[in-house]
Amino acid sequence: MISKALTIAGSDSGGGAGIQADLKTFQELEVYGMSVITAVTAQNTLGVQAVYPMTVEAVSEQLYSIATDLQPDAIKTGMLFSSEIIDKVAEVVEKNTWVKLVVDPVMIAKGGASLLKEEAVEALKTKLMPLAYVLTPNIPEAEALTGMTIETMEDRKVAAEKLQAMGAVNVVIKGGHSTDDKHVIDLLYDGAEFHEFKSIRKPTKNTHGTGCTFAAAITAELAKGRTVHDAIRVAKKFISAAIDEQLQIGAGQGPTNHWAFRMSGVSIQ
Repeated sequence: MISKALTIAGSDSGGGAGIQADLKTFQELEVYGMSVITAVTAQNTLGVQAVYPMTVEAVSEQLYSIATDLQPDAIKTGMLFSSEIIDKVAEVVEKNTWVKLVVDPVMIAKGGASLLKEEAVEALKTKLMPLAYVLTPNIPEAEALTGMTIETMEDRKVAAEKLQAMGAVNVVIKGGHSTDDKHVIDLLYDGAEFHEFKSIRKPTKNTHGTGCTFAAAITAELAKGRTVHDAIRVAKKFISAAIDEQLQIGAGQGPTNHWAFRMSGVSIQ
């Protein structure tokens, strides 16, 4: 039985994030990848030069094509751009009872460009987050969604509880933006307990697409039937390897190495 994963996100012409990062991750983790493109971006390691959103009809037709022939085992959302697109995605997810939904609330690109319209944040919170099996915000995104300042691990725990109360079954607040110089700690709140996934922080500017890749790895493992805890554990190993084995390409914030995990020979168990 081939496991299938669907990514609903924007296209990154530089190949480091978005649809491209998600499909690379699905392939590396031996899951059949499918895509619904919500926007086409012109971007590279130096930043986002332009964003061209799809029409709601274009997104709807892509979703319909998948739903009528290639039912996914898990779904990930990334850059959704507008409230109209979020509404449509939520409608189709609910109609098809797609339960294993990973919502990566992409709002701002690494270089600072806005990837989500301001009015779309409310739609994200009220329409899509209540359908999320796993919500994967970074610290700035968690701050935007909760309206609170996050400085300590205790702050993160409070934010995770608030986000879980908004409807997400599981909340993972990624630690890449924390002020800890030695470690990156991703915090999971499963509605009952907190769990920390820790790795050594590597000093590098080559982190473009880390959030997309991490969430995609979780999605791939959920598609294969893993529990959320095991999916996050594998995703942590995957992204850590992708950051450690640097590609060193581009003049700005370079992409991660999506094949590093496979080449490292690290056990997926």
